[in-house]
Amino acid sequence: MPTATDALDLDVLTVGRIGVDLYPLQDRVSLEDVETFGKYLGGSATNVAIAAARHGLRSAVITGVGDDPFGRYARRELRRLQVDDRFVATIGDLKTPVTFCEIFPPDNFPLYFYRDPIAPDLMITEEHLDPAAISGARIYWSTVTGLSREPSWSTHHRAWAARARKPLTILDLDYRPMFWPSAEAATAAVAEALPHVTVTVGNREECEVAVGESDPQRAADALLERGAELVIVKQGPLGVLAKTRDEAVEVPPCPVEVVNGLGSGDGFGGALCYGLLEGWPLERTLRFANAAGAIVASRRECSTAMPTTAEVDDLMRKTDRVGV
Repeated sequence: MPTATDALDLDVLTVGRIGVDLYPLQDRVSLEDVETFGKYLGGSATNVAIAAARHGLRSAVITGVGDDPFGRYARRELRRLQVDDRFVATIGDLKTPVTFCEIFPPDNFPLYFYRDPIAPDLMITEEHLDPAAISGARIYWSTVTGLSREPSWSTHHRAWAARARKPLTILDLDYRPMFWPSAEAATAAVAEALPHVTVTVGNREECEVAVGESDPQRAADALLERGAELVIVKQGPLGVLAKTRDEAVEVPPCPVEVVNGLGSGDGFGGALCYGLLEGWPLERTLRFANAAGAIVASRRECSTAMPTTAEVDDLMRKTDRVGV
């Protein structure tokens, strides 16, 4: 089992997907006609950890890679991007996943996941967990995708037991239908997960899978009724809603010219972690997270597109000047 001797002071510890993104360098072209690709580190939980590190937070990710060149690349990139890789397991008989996308701005970005027969990040077991690090992290971030297969499902629940519902135990509702036998299976998994977390983050479609409600206010209320203390519902062009039992805040989107919308939610997530740990009011936290996500959407890649705090602050100032 990995040691958490130097990891008990982590700000953000995520668990979930990692892989290599091969994104086309040509826009509005189907994959069969793409000639060149860029190679980037990817995976939602990994991107959130990277995004958090860009804001100066001490972050790490619990995940798994193959014993292959892409696995070595993933570890190297994590370290280069200031994310602790001590909890990255090497699953030697599996290959590190690869993901392709197509880029049709402003709102069509098909994804093609190569994760069969199973990805290493879904093979994480209890022996790969460090309960002290999970309990000690200021934020512990999981995603619904991690519940889609065993042994990952059981491992997530063991980690939540170690976490013991400490504040800022976050569940990203991140629903990818290709990873599930049915939406009903995902709904059942979320129902079992919700009692263990204090914060949920998801878009309207993900909320509908989670609790059967796509209306933002009703979805937020349903998640609060199931035990969440803070619910964040991303509404696309309508902005973002955050709701607790005592407060509801909505902020408008931050307009940018979209290059690639993939990864913007992870940029939002890392910035959300920063705002929550800074103790900001909800409105400021949401505005900051919105701006961070918008910056990622204006760039081609995901992991290396995550903005610094200064870049987010600069966009927020520009947005304020034009009255958005």
